Amino acid sequence: MATAKKTPAAPAKKAAVAAKPAAAKKAAPAKTAAAKPAAAKKAAAPRKPNAAFMKELTPSASLAAVVGAAPLPRTEVTKKVWDYIKKLDLQDAANRRMINADDKLKAVFGGKAQVSMFEMTKLISDHLK
Repeated sequence: MATAKKTPAAPAKKAAVAAKPAAAKKAAPAKTAAAKPAAAKKAAAPRKPNAAFMKELTPSASLAAVVGAAPLPRTEVTKKVWDYIKKLDLQDAANRRMINADDKLKAVFGGKAQVSMFEMTKLISDHLK
């Protein structure tokens, strides 16, 4: 029984092939190290809120029955509508993305008995001026 001997050339080829990507990997971090301080400077600056979100809008009469008649930013209107939905447990039990409308919300939702949470934001924006 003769067993085949491994030739020493085969491992040398693998080592040579493995050495090439290692050299490329060492060069890449050197380039990104110079870019990191610039990115760190941008991240250190405090983030300013978008003025469009903070602008106070007046709700329509049907939306005012849910959130109140005082002018509110769009973000606060959305929060108050969600508080109303959660307080009255108006989310569909089987599909939590769907909102079941009561009488007040039906007026806001254009007469629809059930809308998705994504459609809800579009319908609410129609009631803000």
